[in-house]
Amino acid sequence: MAAIMLLPALLFGGIAYAYAPPGGCTGACNLHDPALIQGDDGTYFRFSTGNRISYASAPSIEGPWTALGSVLPDGSSIDLPGNNDLWAPDVQKVNNAYHLYYTVSTFGTQNSAIGLATSPSLAPGTWTDRGSTGVTSDSSKPYNAIDGNLIATGDGAYQLSFGSFWNDIFIVAMNGDGTSTAEGVSSINIAYEPAGTHAIEGPYVYRYGDWWYLFFSAGICCGYDGERPAPGEEYRIKACRSDRVDGGYVDANGVDCMAGGGTVVLESHDNVYGPGGQGVYTDPDLGPILYYHYVDTNIGYADGQKLFGWNQIDFSSGWPVV
Repeated sequence: MAAIMLLPALLFGGIAYAYAPPGGCTGACNLHDPALIQGDDGTYFRFSTGNRISYASAPSIEGPWTALGSVLPDGSSIDLPGNNDLWAPDVQKVNNAYHLYYTVSTFGTQNSAIGLATSPSLAPGTWTDRGSTGVTSDSSKPYNAIDGNLIATGDGAYQLSFGSFWNDIFIVAMNGDGTSTAEGVSSINIAYEPAGTHAIEGPYVYRYGDWWYLFFSAGICCGYDGERPAPGEEYRIKACRSDRVDGGYVDANGVDCMAGGGTVVLESHDNVYGPGGQGVYTDPDLGPILYYHYVDTNIGYADGQKLFGWNQIDFSSGWPVV
């Protein structure tokens, strides 16, 4: 495990943690919005925005990563603009199948839907598009239906967290096989940034011990090569926690996540700029892993230059530290 270095007292419980550098990556390492899982034989599979959901495989989380093509080479069956430019994958194993949740949308609109593709094995050519999960939005909705993340809550139950800007992050109960929303349920708002443009998105909910941790991206994600945000307004990863999956999330200072709360987990440091688009994976050898994209300031700021990053997470303080 990478060493955790302690610095003089700042804000986090009287101690500030320095950030470890991202773990190694070789091979196909350029991506946006990664999602990570292992197959039954231990092979790592990684999915990302673009190319109708790009994916790659590797024998190790460090690589070498080999590109495998597109999950849905013909695009999505969801009849919305953007159905050939799929975003923000989330991959989970549900019973004996692999579920890949994806977004159909266009940048800056609420005309959006979260879709599903399934595979029995993760192998190329085995993915079947299942269309919409029923999580959709337009200008009449208080949310934007993008950035889905399936959460297994125990006893065969599932929730889906999602959201971006507008009223930010929501959660909704799913049916017993995680393929669509449960009958007669409503989405619940679980995180909201009241300031500015309400710039939080990309939720990922992870259970550790007695707590549900809500990880999310805050700030401006993209276009850094054209105009960089004011310092501190670029992407960064925050977290709140709750003893319930469907609400009551607060940060390390007790600030409600519905009132702008969020403890910073990872932000720009050294040559790492704008980390976000994150997820969390329990690696059988390394333990909890925070994975994300970032730009290396020694290489360049373009969206196409974003890289796969990952770090082990230490929860010993009760809060995620990389």
